[in-house]
Amino acid sequence: MKDHSSKNAQKNENSLDPLGSPRSRKILARWNPLESCRPVIDEAPVFYPTVEEFEDTLGYIAKIRPKAEAYGICRIVPPSSWIPPCPLKDKSVWEHAKFSTRVQQVDLLQNREPMRKKRGRKRKRRRHSKMGTSRRRPNSDGSESNATSNSDEKFGFQSGSDFTLDEFEKYASHFKEHYFGINDVVEDITIKQNAGWEPSVEEIEGEYWRIVEQPTDEVEVYYGADLETGAFGSGFPKASSFTSESESNKYVVSGWNLNNFPRLPGSTLGFEECEISGVLVPWIYVGMCFSSFCWHVEDHHLYSLNYLHWGDPKIWYGVPGSHASDLENAMRKHLPDLFIEQPALLHELVTQLSPSILKAEGVPVYRVVQHSGEFVLTFPRAYHSGFNCGFNCAEAVNVAPVDWLEQGQSAVELYSQQRHKTSLSHDKLLLAAAREAIRVLWELSVLEEETPRNLSWKSVCGEDGILPRAVKYCLNLDTFDTNSVTTQTLRV
Repeated sequence: MKDHSSKNAQKNENSLDPLGSPRSRKILARWNPLESCRPVIDEAPVFYPTVEEFEDTLGYIAKIRPKAEAYGICRIVPPSSWIPPCPLKDKSVWEHAKFSTRVQQVDLLQNREPMRKKRGRKRKRRRHSKMGTSRRRPNSDGSESNATSNSDEKFGFQSGSDFTLDEFEKYASHFKEHYFGINDVVEDITIKQNAGWEPSVEEIEGEYWRIVEQPTDEVEVYYGADLETGAFGSGFPKASSFTSESESNKYVVSGWNLNNFPRLPGSTLGFEECEISGVLVPWIYVGMCFSSFCWHVEDHHLYSLNYLHWGDPKIWYGVPGSHASDLENAMRKHLPDLFIEQPALLHELVTQLSPSILKAEGVPVYRVVQHSGEFVLTFPRAYHSGFNCGFNCAEAVNVAPVDWLEQGQSAVELYSQQRHKTSLSHDKLLLAAAREAIRVLWELSVLEEETPRNLSWKSVCGEDGILPRAVKYCLNLDTFDTNSVTTQTLRV
């Protein structure tokens, strides 16, 4: 987060942006409902925990896992009484705290040429005014030119303007209102909306994939993504921020508070000493209509949990982890030139591929529509992507229950093959979990302390338990540090 003075904050918004940025141009691209490309896919499951079930966060996730993991993704709707206060809505943050954004060229997320083919070429635009967004012009050979810079080596999202939440809400509303404009004419059909009309989620989704699959206009949006809560602030209350102990304290200590979630008892991330941003420290995402998160899996194939604090819905697409390789193969088949140029393209988070294409290739894809106040859970190695339907704010973080250990080991082996950097020491987490299990088993056998926590650890031990299997597997690897393994650990 950049801290601008009030003097800078009062400047005309156009003076803060370079000429040609989305914020400095008119929105001339328009909704084309006649060419909707909404994918025909099944919905992922939705879960409604009771107040009692909601008390045990990881216990509830373990309960729904047998059904939900087959979809790769699911939605969790908290009990109606669970309404955490959001510190980001405080006036001091809403009107004064600045956050950075990135510019996303939605029409280039799927259909673009490799950068090597475009180097030295200029993207053709029609500048209608200082605030003009352009229509795309075909080249003489019938192909379409894409955005690039002579110095660009690979496609990515450029840095955008800094905003406050108040400024971003106004810009996002302005964009959506104009894009889905009132009394627009499309192919001689006049689309008239009543005052206060809003496009439906289905209409927005159909238009999004039209832009991605069949682009005719340049559509550029801002996304405030990967904002560190340590700097910008979390949307959940922390111990230092609540004022009414009777009302807010339950949210401060809740397992569903994403500041607590990664290190809950039973999560092996609790044994990680470093505060890894985005993994153990949540990230904030401030979205607008069409701002996107492209196909990816979580670091180390961890679970992830996303909470939508407020605003318009967020549409997700998920592929179960068991079909991750199928998605990768389909993307390489349909976007071969991009993978030749960037073999690690899926680690860049800059590429979409329509769920319709994936479905046609036999890849199971499921949809989730996340509303304000709801969670979305993704499972290990489950590819996911999506976009926002308008102004909103979400927060996300990772977790690693013991059942993740086998998937985590697979991720380490895959990273080694790909020469991809790791952010966690899998061996360290595994051994720490084994030592914790030893302590718990001692308490159960000697002290006879049958607490819920001890019983949950006991459930992953035993001859065929998840934890012993993970330890035995690692002991057979040449890369495993056997010097740190005790006899007690081997007996777990």
